[in-house]
Amino acid sequence: MGNVVVVGAQWGDEGKGKIVDWLSERADVVVRFQGGHNAGHTLVIDGVTYKLSLLPSGIVREGKLSVIGNGVVVDPWAFADEIERLSAQGVSITRNNLRIAENATLILPLHRELDGIREAAAGAGKIGTTGRGIGPAYEDKVGRRAIRVYDLKNLSTLGPKVDRLLTHHNALRRGLGVEELSADELFDQLSQVAPKVLPYMDTVWHLLDSARREGKRILFEGAQGTMLDIDHGTYPFVTSSNTIAAQAATGSGFGPGGLGYVLGIAKAYTTRVGSGPFPSEQDNEIGDTLGERGREFGTVTGRKRRCGWFDAVLVRQAIKTSGVSGVALTKLDVLDGFDEIKVCVGYELDGERISRLPAGQGAQSRVQPIWESFEGWHASTAGARSWNDLPAQAVKYVRHLEELIECPVALLSTSPERDDTILMRDPFED
Repeated sequence: MGNVVVVGAQWGDEGKGKIVDWLSERADVVVRFQGGHNAGHTLVIDGVTYKLSLLPSGIVREGKLSVIGNGVVVDPWAFADEIERLSAQGVSITRNNLRIAENATLILPLHRELDGIREAAAGAGKIGTTGRGIGPAYEDKVGRRAIRVYDLKNLSTLGPKVDRLLTHHNALRRGLGVEELSADELFDQLSQVAPKVLPYMDTVWHLLDSARREGKRILFEGAQGTMLDIDHGTYPFVTSSNTIAAQAATGSGFGPGGLGYVLGIAKAYTTRVGSGPFPSEQDNEIGDTLGERGREFGTVTGRKRRCGWFDAVLVRQAIKTSGVSGVALTKLDVLDGFDEIKVCVGYELDGERISRLPAGQGAQSRVQPIWESFEGWHASTAGARSWNDLPAQAVKYVRHLEELIECPVALLSTSPERDDTILMRDPFED
C-alpha cells in the first residue's frame, strides 16, 4: 500500500517522534491529523535536538512535504512561533515543504483563556488539561461556531461568525465572572496573524489525493495516545479529539481505503501525564527509577510523568481499536539492570478477573492489576541495532509481550538516537 499510520498505543509520550522521524526519511509526505500544540515530539538528528509541538516531524527533513490536516486545531500564534524557532535552528520552512488545511479550526486567545479559567475553577475535578485552548477550540468546532483557516482570507465577511462565537463565549464569561470580549479586539488579533498563516493554506484532501495518484508514500502522524481518545480512552481524563488510527482518514480527508500499515508505538513500560486511572502505576522507588532513567518529563509542559510497569491489557485494547498491524517498542534500555520486571496481564474488578479496561470512570478507578513477573537482565541494551546485540532475557521479554498484546513487534528502539533501531518488519513494505 505504501502508506503508514502511526499512533500511540498508551497514554502518549511513547516515543513517536523518533519513530516518525525514522520513517519520514523514507516517506514523501508527512501528515498530522489530530490534536494541537499540546503534543510534543523531541527529535535528535546528528546531535541536534528539535522540539516540535504542532508541525509534523517531516519538517526537519529536506525534500519532504509536511501537512497539517483538518483534524488538527491550530493556534496560529504558536504555529508562527514554531516556524520562527525552527528557522533559527537552520530549518528552511516555506510553502514548498509545509501546507495547512483550509478547513482546520483555529485556536484563539479566548480559547486559551477559557481553558485556564475553567480548569482553575474545577478544583478537585480537574482533568489535567495543558491549558492551551485545545478543548474549547474543539467544542466550538462541534458547536459550528469555529473560525477556520480559510476565514482568515476574508476577514471582512466574518461579522456574523464572530457574533455567533462571542454570543456563546461572553455568556460563559459572564457566568464565570470574567470580563466580556469585543468583536473589534478579536478582529485585530486575526488581522495581525493572518499573513503568517495564509501562505501555507491549501486544499489538503485534494493535495493528498494527488499524492496518492502519483504513487507517493504518505506517513500519517498521530498525537497523544489511544487511551487518550475522546471515545475509546479513559474518559473524562482524555484529550478532545479522536487519537485512534481511523482519525487519519477523517482528519486529513484521505479515504480510509488508502490507509495501509498501522504502526502502534508503545514503551517497554508505561507512563501518563496528569490525572486519571493508571492500573500499573508504581508510585514508589521503582516508578522514580523508571522516570529518572527514561527522562520522563513532558516536551511541551515540562510536567513529570507518572510511571509504571508495562500494561499488556491496555496496549492490547489499543491495538484492537486502532487495527494496529505491528508495534514499535521503545525505551527498552530503560529496563536494563532490574532484577525483576513485572507486566500487568489482567485486571481484577470487584473480585472478578477481566481482560479489558472498562468504560466507566468509577470502574476504571477500582481495577487492580494482575501481575506476571519476569527475570530481568543486567547487560546493556542501549544502542543495540540487532537481535544479536540483546541479552537473552531481553529477547524473551519482547517475545512474550508479543504474545500478551496479540501483535508482532515490528521495530525496537534502544535509545533516543534514530539509528539505534532494530527493524523486524518494514511498515512501508509489509
